[in-house]
Amino acid sequence: MKKPSPTFDNLSITSSPKHPGVHVITMHKPPENRLNSEYAQTIIRALRHIERNLIKPDQPGAVVITSFSDKFWCTGLELDESDTNPYANSDGFYPLLATLVDYPFPTIACVTGHTFGGACPFALSCDYRVMNSKRGFLSMPPVNLGLHFDGIGALPRLKLGPRIARKMLLEAHKWTGKEALVDGIVDAIAEPSEMLEVACKLAAEQAPRATMGVYGLLRSELWGEALTKFKGISYTHRKREGTKPKAKI
Repeated sequence: MKKPSPTFDNLSITSSPKHPGVHVITMHKPPENRLNSEYAQTIIRALRHIERNLIKPDQPGAVVITSFSDKFWCTGLELDESDTNPYANSDGFYPLLATLVDYPFPTIACVTGHTFGGACPFALSCDYRVMNSKRGFLSMPPVNLGLHFDGIGALPRLKLGPRIARKMLLEAHKWTGKEALVDGIVDAIAEPSEMLEVACKLAAEQAPRATMGVYGLLRSELWGEALTKFKGISYTHRKREGTKPKAKI
């Protein structure tokens, strides 16, 4: 008897009919897909389900992460959660980043709209990014909030280089899609109606590269410093990770 497919709160998994092996996670947590520990763990479970049950051994596979909203992709963390749960980030946010950086298949962030704060390392944890050419800003404003999280600069520094990383982390620059493409933060921009297809096509192009079983290993050669940092923080209960913001968002 075939087991029923699992369901996941506030997200759905679909398979691209035009691109075999490409599976799409659509975040659906109104209004802005903000991350708390439970939701981060839900995304991890969805990624593991795809890895274990939907992608066949030795077959091409890739994952696209998109949003139900054309205004918001994700606006970062639910910062108030840490008021009652001091381990919210070490049990949710950091394990999510580590899972993506260590994932055995290519991942593409389909950045449909505004992407703020912790959503920037979330998007950077994916291998590729496709951004809305018409709407939405990408910005990482902790410097303006008096906010710090361990390891938050690792991926900008490793993936974007020192000048763009400085612009992101120390200047809290707000990029449009076109500006993000010029600065190398995203790999493509597309019209809102075409974004998902562009992301799925990119995923399909990269999916065969994971069939030999070394995709994740080779990725860790590039971004292993960030992965080690995220793993070291994940599920750590010895201390509270991060600081409380001095400004409200």
